[in-house]
Amino acid sequence: MGTVNDLASFSSLLSEEGQALLDAVRDITPGQELAVATRLRRDHPADLVSAAVAQARLRQRAAAKFGEADARRMYFTPNGVEQATRTSVATHRAQEFKALGVRSVADLCCGIGGDAIALARAGISVLAVDRDPLTCAVARANAEALGLADLIEVREADVTEVETEAYDAVFVDPARRGGRGRIFDPEAYSPPLSWAIEAALKARHAALKIAPGIPHEAIPDAADAEWISDEGDVKEAVLWFGTAPGRMRATLLPGPRPLTGRGLPDPEVRPVGRYLYEPDGAVIRAHLVADVAEEVEGGLIDETIAYVTSDTLRATPHATAYEITDQLPFNVKKLKALLREREVGILTVKKRGSAVDPEELRRKALPKRHGSASLTVFLTRVAGAPTMLLGGPAPANPTDS
Repeated sequence: MGTVNDLASFSSLLSEEGQALLDAVRDITPGQELAVATRLRRDHPADLVSAAVAQARLRQRAAAKFGEADARRMYFTPNGVEQATRTSVATHRAQEFKALGVRSVADLCCGIGGDAIALARAGISVLAVDRDPLTCAVARANAEALGLADLIEVREADVTEVETEAYDAVFVDPARRGGRGRIFDPEAYSPPLSWAIEAALKARHAALKIAPGIPHEAIPDAADAEWISDEGDVKEAVLWFGTAPGRMRATLLPGPRPLTGRGLPDPEVRPVGRYLYEPDGAVIRAHLVADVAEEVEGGLIDETIAYVTSDTLRATPHATAYEITDQLPFNVKKLKALLREREVGILTVKKRGSAVDPEELRRKALPKRHGSASLTVFLTRVAGAPTMLLGGPAPANPTDS
């Protein structure tokens, strides 16, 4: 049966008949797949129909990462959709390279070409390298489909054997998934992080994409470490070389909204004030909570919890502000009574430093007969004690208070 994990079946999709089938199944829904596939198999090879339907399904999934316009023209594999850099992040990185004066990049472990596409659209010529024949075929097809083939050369090779001296910069995105799922040991990446760092140090400029959970002690002194979030979700970390050694920074997309660490000491723990700030995940991963605390003239609610509290409401692009109305010891019965009294029907549960399951708490605490008011409850610790902080989003355009 044809699949998108089969090079022969994928190649058949590039034929005139394959292209016609892709057009025919472009907007197919899951409920229509069986009937449409059965009808198409009367006039086309079954394997080709199966490959077209599978590709249509992947394109629909990929729209969230690549945007519908590109996803409808591009080609994917299941792993390619899962592991590719989303367009917003890849575009940000390409602009960083461009700002460094980079005109050519060796993109090692290029996958289906997400980063290569963004680099080419920034006017940078790319050597895109991967050792998997199917992945290279998909990357090559994507460059053609998006009109970028003149700027993207796809090469099937072992990245450890590719000469990169002729390129202004190197970008390495090692495989961080194996047969058993995510790989957390950087030396188990393919290729290992140590090899990638060695390759980076030989280049004028380099960027290594790594898992955002990398321990800070594993970051080499020569690296400029950046954590990136998109729409509030942490997507990746990048080690830059040839820029600012030792720098720690967070980049929040869309924007970008950058925050660069200044080596501030940990904020002091203080009583919960009128406002609670929830730093973006990239800020937390970059260990820049102290920088947010200084922005809002605040402190921590607990030395182990990344919530900042302040009596002052200050606009910051690096954290979400909430106005706190109640502080209670953790107690489900008290929370339920309060929700009933205030006619709360929309309960948002956030947690940090709590083992309580948010959905279970919602089920237990929301009264069966509830109103339409909304409330946010933070399950956390305050000075070591399990605590519920209640409130809601702070005003969008604050004045100092």
